[in-house]
Amino acid sequence: MKAIGSPAWTLFAPLLGLGTVGVLETVYHDHPPAALYLISAAVLFGSVFAAVHHAEVIAHRIGQPFGSVLLALAVTLIEVSLIVSVLFSDSSGDSSVARDTVFAAIMIVLNGIVGLCLLIGGLRYHEQGFQPRGTAAALGVLGTQAVLGLILPNYTEAIPGPVYAPEQLIFVAVFSLLLYLLFLFVQMVSHQSDFLEPIELSRPPATEPERHHEVSRPTLIVSAIALPVSLVAVVLLAEALAAPVRHAILGAGLPEALVGVVIALIVLLPEGLASVKAAMQNRLQTSLNLAMGSALASLCLTIPIVALVSVAMGHTLVLGLDAEHIVLLVLTLFMSTLSLAMGRTTIMQGGIHLVIFGAFLTIATIP
Repeated sequence: MKAIGSPAWTLFAPLLGLGTVGVLETVYHDHPPAALYLISAAVLFGSVFAAVHHAEVIAHRIGQPFGSVLLALAVTLIEVSLIVSVLFSDSSGDSSVARDTVFAAIMIVLNGIVGLCLLIGGLRYHEQGFQPRGTAAALGVLGTQAVLGLILPNYTEAIPGPVYAPEQLIFVAVFSLLLYLLFLFVQMVSHQSDFLEPIELSRPPATEPERHHEVSRPTLIVSAIALPVSLVAVVLLAEALAAPVRHAILGAGLPEALVGVVIALIVLLPEGLASVKAAMQNRLQTSLNLAMGSALASLCLTIPIVALVSVAMGHTLVLGLDAEHIVLLVLTLFMSTLSLAMGRTTIMQGGIHLVIFGAFLTIATIP
C-alpha cells in the first residue's frame, strides 16, 4: 500500500505566508504596492491548499467519516477567519458578509461541487451509487438551518428588516450548534454505516483497518503541527487582504454580495477538487460527505460564531436573503432532495445542478 506523504511546498507555503504578513505589517504598513497584494493572494491560496492537504493527511489516518468531518471543520475555520477579517475592516455597523458567504457556500456546494461530481461521475461510470440515508440526514439539517438562518429573519416582527432580535439570534445560534452536534453524533457514532461507501460495507472486517495505516507516524506528526501553522497563516493573510478585495469589488461597480462569493470560492476550491477527485474514483459517497459536511459546517458554525463577534463589536448582523436568493435557495434544496433521494445518480442530475449554479453566478453579478 502506497504511503501518503507531505510535499515540501505544503510546509513552505505557510512559512512564506507568515513572512509575507510580516513584510506587509512592518515594511509596507501604510501603502503596500499592488504587486505585493498579488503575491499575498497567491501565497494565501497556497496556504489554503496546504492546510487542506494536512487535514486530508490526518483524515486518511483516522478514516471515514471522521476524515470528512475534520476537513470540513478546517475549511470552516478558514471561512470564519475570512468573514471576521472583513467584519473588522467594515466600520459601517451593518454587515451582510456572513449571510452572503454562507449562502454562496451552500450554492457552490449543492450546485457547483455536487453538480460537477454527478456530471463527471455519470460520464465516467454511467451511474453511481451512494447511501441515501446519510445524505437525507445531511439535507434535513441543512434545509432546517437554511430556513432558520437565512429566510425566517425576513418575517420576524421584533425588529423590522432582515435581522433577528438579540434573543432570537441567540436561540438560532445555540440550536444551530446543538443540531450540528446531533448530526455529528449520528454520522460518527450511532449510524456511522450510513456514511460509508457501499463497497466498504461489503468488505470483510479484517480488511477495514488497512485504511487507517496509509499515513506513517512521522508524516502524521508533521501534518498535526503544520495544520495549525497553515491556518494561522491563512487567518493573517486574509486579514491583510480583506479590505483591498472589498474595495476592489466596490470600486469596479459590482454588488457587495460578491465579497461573500469570493470568500466562499477561496475556502471551497481545494475541498471541491477533493470531492471531484473522489467522484472520478467512483467514491461518490466520499464526495457527498466532503461537500455536504462543508455546507453544514459553514451554515451551522459560521452564523453562531459571527453572531457572537457581531454582538461584541456592536454590529447588526444581516441574515435574511433577498427575494431572488430565496427562490434560488428553495429551488436548490428541492432539487437536491430529488437528486439524492434514490441512492443512484446520472449525468441528468449533475446537469440540472450546474444550470442552477450558473443562475446563481448570473444573479450575483447582475442582480
